[in-house]
Amino acid sequence: MTAAAFWWLAGLYLYLSPKLPEAEALQDIKLQTPLRIVSADGQLIGQFGEQKRIPARYEELPETFVSALLAAEDDGFFEHSGIDFLGLARAVSELVTTGSKQSGGSTITMQVARNFFLTLDQTFIRKFTEILLALEIEQRLSKEQILELYVNRVFLGHRSYGFETAAQTYYGRSLSELTLAEHAMLAGVPQAPSRNNPLSNPSRSEVRRNWILGRMLTLGMIDQGAYDKAVASTDVASFYGLKVEVDADYVAEMARQFAVEKLGNAAYNDGFVVHTTVNGDLQQAARDAVIDGLITYDNRHGWRGPEQRHPPLEGESEEPLTARWQAALRAMPVVADLLPAIVTSVDPDGIDLLVRGGERSRLSWQDDLRRTRRYITEDSRSARANEAADLFSVGDLIRVSRVNESFKLAQVPRVQGALVSLDPIDGSIKALVGGMGFVLSKFNRATQARRQPGSNFKAFLYAAALENGIHPATLINDAPVVVGNLTDEDLWRPENDSGRFYGPTRVREALTFSRNLVSIRVLQQLGVRKLIEMADRTGFDVEEMQPNLTLALGTHAFTPLDIARGYTAIANGGFRVEPWLIDRIEDLDGNVIFQADPLIACSECESPKADEDIDEISRIEDLFEEKEPKFREAPRIIDERVTYVLTSMLEDVIKRGTGRRARVLERDDLAGKTGTTNGPRDAWFSGYNRDLVTTTWVGFDDYSLMGRREFGGTAALPIWIDYMRVALPPEEAASEMPPGVVRLRIDKESGERTNTQSSSIWEVFLEEFTPSGKNKRGQDGDSDDLDGLF
Repeated sequence: MTAAAFWWLAGLYLYLSPKLPEAEALQDIKLQTPLRIVSADGQLIGQFGEQKRIPARYEELPETFVSALLAAEDDGFFEHSGIDFLGLARAVSELVTTGSKQSGGSTITMQVARNFFLTLDQTFIRKFTEILLALEIEQRLSKEQILELYVNRVFLGHRSYGFETAAQTYYGRSLSELTLAEHAMLAGVPQAPSRNNPLSNPSRSEVRRNWILGRMLTLGMIDQGAYDKAVASTDVASFYGLKVEVDADYVAEMARQFAVEKLGNAAYNDGFVVHTTVNGDLQQAARDAVIDGLITYDNRHGWRGPEQRHPPLEGESEEPLTARWQAALRAMPVVADLLPAIVTSVDPDGIDLLVRGGERSRLSWQDDLRRTRRYITEDSRSARANEAADLFSVGDLIRVSRVNESFKLAQVPRVQGALVSLDPIDGSIKALVGGMGFVLSKFNRATQARRQPGSNFKAFLYAAALENGIHPATLINDAPVVVGNLTDEDLWRPENDSGRFYGPTRVREALTFSRNLVSIRVLQQLGVRKLIEMADRTGFDVEEMQPNLTLALGTHAFTPLDIARGYTAIANGGFRVEPWLIDRIEDLDGNVIFQADPLIACSECESPKADEDIDEISRIEDLFEEKEPKFREAPRIIDERVTYVLTSMLEDVIKRGTGRRARVLERDDLAGKTGTTNGPRDAWFSGYNRDLVTTTWVGFDDYSLMGRREFGGTAALPIWIDYMRVALPPEEAASEMPPGVVRLRIDKESGERTNTQSSSIWEVFLEEFTPSGKNKRGQDGDSDDLDGLF
């Protein structure tokens, strides 16, 4: 009988051994690891993949956790050869005597074999294959490697694979930060991960935890004091989900799409890490600025009332009513930290609330609610209510925001916004916000919303004008314009925002105060084709641009990213760079499989003239020290003299024009332009210095009117200011006047040169285009005419 069993087992081994996985597969096991998106400074932005996993190396595992795991699963792991024969015998005996499975008998090595290569079928053939494979694994891998595979592969409930991920899911902390009791709690989960994790069944999980702690005490892994303390501790497990360090959902989605295009579906499972150009701190500042700006706009226009109503049903008792309210709150997403809450009672002194998550709170009439005014139209609000009952009813689902330890009334704005911030030297995206919240709308307004930029586009009109002989002191008549033949509709009669006409106006003043009628006459003098050609050079898609005078007022629609890219050419001295987001992609082992190779704006690369120019080239190369020392030079598209003069004009927009709110930043190196479209329906601000270009937009997705007192300077500029206050380097970015630019004293009224001190100002010009005419230096006049040149 014994001999027959031996030969039967030997035959089974010969039958199964050729079907075992190759040894190479055992040494090259790949964990199914999700795609991770990180900022330039390494902070987690997003994670994509069916299995949540954060791989951990053996040397990173805490000693108490390893002890708890061995006590729970395989206390002889480091002594046996992969098989615990006594354990197997005990399991078989229990199965024969009781008719059911009582204990496992599988070692950690056997579990690795099963988890990676086998099914969970309860058959003798599978078990025998598992034993053979465990013996093979022990021959090919060290004990540390086997344990590392186990702790990273095992399923632990709530889509968490691996113990490091489980630590983050249940406790919101790394495995190395957990207590002995929490290590024991996690070590008990593999027995029944879906049913007995600390969230699904806390009581059974605690029993399992205490049993493991007892085993650790018996095995001498911990002392009595540690055991007593751990057993007495209260477990604090909660669902923490993914621990994202930077709010950048729109950026994460852009990066995900890029990764899938490059890598296919393998992007989701093979542990790739996408490194973006986004700066974590700047991105958080951008998100906060957009949210605060939209809420501030929304507050100016009144409260719109509850989002939903869930009044008590007739005869409904308190317990089912509360359960129904809690279900309604759970179904409502948290948008930009604005929490859903239900009004549970209303009285003359205020309202009581049930906040999502179960917290109870109260808003008082006198301190919190008496100033509330209802929205009527975009231009009007109601008078203040007399009491809370005029505004609220029991069962109203509203929003609140947390302020320290209390709450205040809030609402999710209907208005939307976007922000794009670029490095003008290479076009890298430093921050991007595509809307009020990704959970509210996945439409990325920064890259997908094509909106009329209004006067924000005038910077490119005046760039073309400066190239073609119109200078900052050119006088243009600010007077009514009537244009026909644009369409079959009535005549076009554009106006300034103020509704006034200012007569002869210098071009600098026209741009500073955004005079529409002057801009139209500048385009008439310039020619529409030259503006379109400038837009094409700067990177705008001009294929569908209608060649008419309305382009002077920014009537062709572009995305905020388009506008920001255009402004980089002004900020960097005239070079065309392209926006880019993905710096590199690394595989699970840290190998770089994709590396960006952007165009770099480098004026000194054209013809280095001095040691300081060589130093500037070195500075630019230092930006890309991890890449090849050579870089691709961006093409020059605008004369640097034109960008210098235009920047001086756009600096006046901030110093004394429509963007003067930005003076609060107390800097002299900022330039920019507001933009407001008819209605108004869109509000813009684009501003920059040599270090950073940022465009902000505010408007409604359905093109609703924003209100007659809403402009680029009131709705979009405050967002830009809040962001740039954080984003700008402390040192101002000075720019030197390039050769070929002259500085002359001119009369403020006529724009003509003058040597008179009174009624005169300094102005900058391209040397071939000065107030005396289209002359080169030394022509049509003697050198004395340039007495004002610095």
